[in-house]
Amino acid sequence: MLLADLAATSATVAATRSRKAKVAALAACLETAEDAELEVVTSYLGGALRQRRTGLGWRSLTDLPPPAQDASLTVLEVHRAFDAIASLAGPGSQGARAAAVRELFGRATAAEQQWLRGVVTGEVRQGALDSLVQEAIALAADVPVVAVRRAAMFAGSTVAVARLAFDGTDALGAVGLVVGRPVLPMLASSAGSLAEALAKLGGTAVVDTKLDGVRIQVHRRDDDVVIATRTLEDITARLPEVVDVVRRLPASSVVLDGEAMTVGPDGRPRPFQETASRTATRGASAVHVAPYFFDLLHLDGRDLHDLPLADRLAALDALVPAAHRVERLVTDDVAAADDFASRVVDAGHEGVVVKGLDVPWEAGRRGNGWIKVKPVHTLDLVVLAVEWGSGRRKGWLSNIHLGARDPETGDVVMLGKTFKGMSDRMLAWQTERFTELATVPDPRADWVVPVQPTQVVEIAFDGVQRSTTYPGGVALRFARVVRYRDDKTAAEADTIDAVRALLP
Repeated sequence: MLLADLAATSATVAATRSRKAKVAALAACLETAEDAELEVVTSYLGGALRQRRTGLGWRSLTDLPPPAQDASLTVLEVHRAFDAIASLAGPGSQGARAAAVRELFGRATAAEQQWLRGVVTGEVRQGALDSLVQEAIALAADVPVVAVRRAAMFAGSTVAVARLAFDGTDALGAVGLVVGRPVLPMLASSAGSLAEALAKLGGTAVVDTKLDGVRIQVHRRDDDVVIATRTLEDITARLPEVVDVVRRLPASSVVLDGEAMTVGPDGRPRPFQETASRTATRGASAVHVAPYFFDLLHLDGRDLHDLPLADRLAALDALVPAAHRVERLVTDDVAAADDFASRVVDAGHEGVVVKGLDVPWEAGRRGNGWIKVKPVHTLDLVVLAVEWGSGRRKGWLSNIHLGARDPETGDVVMLGKTFKGMSDRMLAWQTERFTELATVPDPRADWVVPVQPTQVVEIAFDGVQRSTTYPGGVALRFARVVRYRDDKTAAEADTIDAVRALLP
């Protein structure tokens, strides 16, 4: 397949707001892909390279050669070129990378250059969310979309099951949990109170402590241990203390869901930034991270994810010592749940997650089986732009523009700004970070600096109100920064629908 055909499909998808039309265009492109191209085409239609890191950014693409007149690049040639760029390291790699970029972009037409620039910088704003690509695969392969979604969840990505879909429903159904291969995490929806959460679940429920740590999924087969984050990044080498805990469990194969968190000498959790910094660093560290597990998906050859939560918790309690389990309460009493939640928050934790006892574990789902309740409203939003500060903040990037995802179009919808809650250390960090993410050649040339919509920030606020100022029709009251979420991608940020649901 020519890259020009894929870029044209991307432009078609970007030009319509109709979900049905987007899916149809994506499916038509997938139908023309050859078997060897299918994974690359699937990834590109979703707006992402196959390579995790390429060493390229906006500044790498500011001085490009003139575009080619005729389309000749194939998607596999582009994929191989980015493979070669990603492999460059050491002395002379910067020059070699620049030369490789010139060669690749010199063969691209103007439309192809625009698409390539967008996919490198994360700026392919065509509204082709992963869920839409899954629907397109189902349409092109004539299989149920639910089968595609389930297989993608257990395989860890949509790309991994694209080829299987064309082999039929049975091939997709054969994809299941494999010890050693991380799967997408189960996610929680939100509620404003414990009474609301318990009412949704309709009876006795589990009230789990919501730790302020890093989500981990741990796989063990004999002495081989794999630790993955919620984005499926392998961080096994960074957490030897977690590996030791899991190796001591009386099991030969196990898959656990939980959190990694640093705890101070007083037993209270340390700030999230300490845990995040520790899990991002290889080698020895004075900061100790401990695992706390709240679910068990597999044990000694038996998959447990389809069992009710009550059964999984019984198996978890029999396997994992209490010191490494998340504290919980099982109740149908709102007052008892409130008392437990207050004690949890007083101990320094985020809040609670209320879970139905009969709910199976569903990879990648954000349904009403798990419902998080926090004492303060927070949202995970995307930074769209940053303003240069004045007065004491002169010289620092300060006021951030906030956006929520539109689940239908894939766009990020602006719903406010804030400069509150930022320490000097945070201001220094975000000045460096957003200078790197700037989408203009000279970030200091203008007061407002647009940035790539990739950085997620957790925002606390006192309420949501209707607004004619912002395109989403809503605005946050007294928004303030809690922390930056490097453990989340922009695709995992909260939606504009979730924000509107909080309107009084």
